[in-house]
Order: sequence, then structure tokens, then C-alpha cells
Amino acid sequence: MSVATIDNEPVALVHDYLLVLRGAERTFAAMADMWPQAPVYTLLYDREGTEGRFSGHPVTTSVLQRTGVTQSDFRKLLPLFPLAVEGFGIQERSVIVSSSSAFAHGVHAPEGAVHVCYCHTPFRYAWFERERAMSEVSPALRPALGGVLAAIRRWDVKAAGRVTRYVANSRHTQRRIREIYGRDSAIVHPPVEVERFRSGEPDDYFLAVTELVPHKRIDLAAQAASEAGQRLKVVGGGPELPRLREKYRKRVEFLGRVEDQELVDLYANARALVLPNVEEFGIAAVEAQAAGRPVIAAAAGGALETVREGITGRLVPPDDAPALERTLREFNAREFDTGVIRRHAEQFSAAAFRERFSQQVQQALETSSAWAAA
Repeated sequence: MSVATIDNEPVALVHDYLLVLRGAERTFAAMADMWPQAPVYTLLYDREGTEGRFSGHPVTTSVLQRTGVTQSDFRKLLPLFPLAVEGFGIQERSVIVSSSSAFAHGVHAPEGAVHVCYCHTPFRYAWFERERAMSEVSPALRPALGGVLAAIRRWDVKAAGRVTRYVANSRHTQRRIREIYGRDSAIVHPPVEVERFRSGEPDDYFLAVTELVPHKRIDLAAQAASEAGQRLKVVGGGPELPRLREKYRKRVEFLGRVEDQELVDLYANARALVLPNVEEFGIAAVEAQAAGRPVIAAAAGGALETVREGITGRLVPPDDAPALERTLREFNAREFDTGVIRRHAEQFSAAAFRERFSQQVQQALETSSAWAAA
């Protein structure tokens, strides 16, 4: 079934915020390519930060765009996001396709429209990382933040009831959708542009590619690499960058954000990618494998679907610093077959995503039409 089967239905695309171009945004970009004329709705938009990837679409932002917040400080608007996403006022669209890791699934669809939500995760701070969220504000603000998160959880469950069909990015997310929203979902793994990457000869460094925020657990990887006497290069920006760079400056090289070609080269020559946190999916793990490089990952979440123990990488117990340190010290990249790893990554291609996701949208339309006719 091709994307063209739904071209006659007007589509609107919704994403939480388009401020940088990381895994969720790249997934949304693949959706945008499927409907090149569709309007895009997002709470906040930075054309430069997303490398002009959505400039071919008419982009509508929320009223919060006027605040001028950026990737570094947009979280201060947290209490306002639910109301803002409900205020888009999308009209005359038969299909709403949202890409949500927080608020986009709460958009109000026009009456009779089908809303398909591709869910990266239910909102982490509200459901899984409340204590971490509280630790990031002063004690005086914690009672207020607790109230805000409780209100968001109530709103989130109500918003989920307006979605026609959920599509999860992994089994891990599928379980969360069932537990929190009481909804079933199909699984379509995110797209990875596997053709971008090439194989090279492994150098003497391990690599991590991530946004530098607390839940990504780069502290764990940096400490393990330091204790094991191994080099680690970290690609990514974020609020944790200054602290981590200062703390681990002897053994860990923090590169910040890099251009796409530099990232391709870093993947190609790394001994392995290190994925220390539990990811809902973990696009970086597939990108590394597209370059023929093995992955050392926490044995939970999406890594259980993307990394094959002993064949495309090593799985270590989550939050087990000694086990990660030992794996880094003893790791031998020559034990892994580059060709096998690359072939494994191909199942997560953008073409495979487009085919599988378009099927889910088409099925949602057909089911909705059948109900309307009954």
C-alpha cells in the first residue's frame, strides 16, 4: 500500500515543538515528506534550528511563539502548553497526523476527522520522571510544579480519548500507552536514513550521541569510560553540557552539536556507540549500526528491539556502572561483522517506515468510514 492511497484526503501535521533536529524531529520530517503539501502545526518553531527541514510547508505556531523562548528555556512555559495545543483551530481537514512525546496528541481535530498519533512516549516529566523534574527547580517552586504536573496528567488522559488511533515507536512505548491511556496501539519503528552512513576502520574512541539532559544518563557513560581508562566522545548539546564538560574533561571529549557529515565520520570510526539510558527506541543505536558499528546499550526499552546481543552489540544491565565499565574495558570491536550489522539496520529504513505508517493511517480511515456507514 502506498502513501498515494490517502493523497485525496486533506492532511494536517502536528508536532510538539520544532526547535532542533533530533530523533523525534527527524521522524516527523519523514512524515512531512509523505504529505509535502500538508500544513504543519507546532507549539514553537525555529527554522534555523531545524535546518530548514520544514520550510516547504506552511508552518503555524501557537501563541507561545511570541515569547521568544528557545530550546534552552522553553520548559518554563510548561503550564501553558496544553491550552496552547488545543488552540490551533485546525479546520477542514479529514486527517490529523500528530507526532507526540508530550502535548501534540491533545490537539482538537475538526468534527469527523481521523486523528492518528505517532507516540514517541507519553510525557516523561509528568509520568515517569516527576522526581527528576522536581529536582531541577528550587525547593520553593516544587509544590507549584507538583500541582502543574498533576494537572497535566489529568489533561493527558483526557486528551488521549480524542485520538482515533495510536501508533507506538516500540514495544516499550506500546506498554506505556496501554498502562497510562488504556489504549491499544500498533508498532511502527522510527525511520533512520541508513543510506547516510558508511563504514570505516574502528579508532580508539567510544561514541555517545544524545541531547545532554539528566535522563540521558551521560554521567553514567562518562564515569564508566573514565574508570575503564577509555576515550569517549560525546555529540550533543543541552543544559548539562557545561557541567559534564568540566567534570569529565580528562577522559571525555564533549563536541557539542556537529554537522551531519562530521557525525557520519564519527560513527564510521568509533569502536562502538554507548547508549547508557533506557530509550523508548533509540535512533542513534540504529544510525551506528547503519555505519556498521556495534552498540553497547542498557538492556531495556528500545535497545531490546534494535540491538542483537553478541551480533550487533552488547547489552548491559541498566544503571549498572560496574558492568558498563567492565564492558568498555574488555570490548573488542573486531569480534563484530560490519556487514551483518549494516544489514540488520536496513530494516529500520525510511522507506520501511513510510510504508508501514501509511498503512496505519489508511486503516484508521477505513475503520472510521466503516463506523460512520454502520
